[in-house]
Amino acid sequence: MSENALNQSPVKRSLARRLFRRGPWEIVATITIALGVFMLMQPFWMPLYTYSFAVILAGTIGFMIVSHFPE
Repeated sequence: MSENALNQSPVKRSLARRLFRRGPWEIVATITIALGVFMLMQPFWMPLYTYSFAVILAGTIGFMIVSHFPE
């Protein structure tokens, strides 16, 4: 490992920990999944139905990734 990687300042480390906390990102992923389900079940506009599976899939993959973030 390089010397810079070992001597990261606490400010950079704490900023990364604040940005990549599990709680807020899980909420975003859950809302994305719920939006996809709403898009799937609405009868009004075909483009929403068309992209609903992609939105549900993106939310699910996002949730799986976010579940590995620190608490």
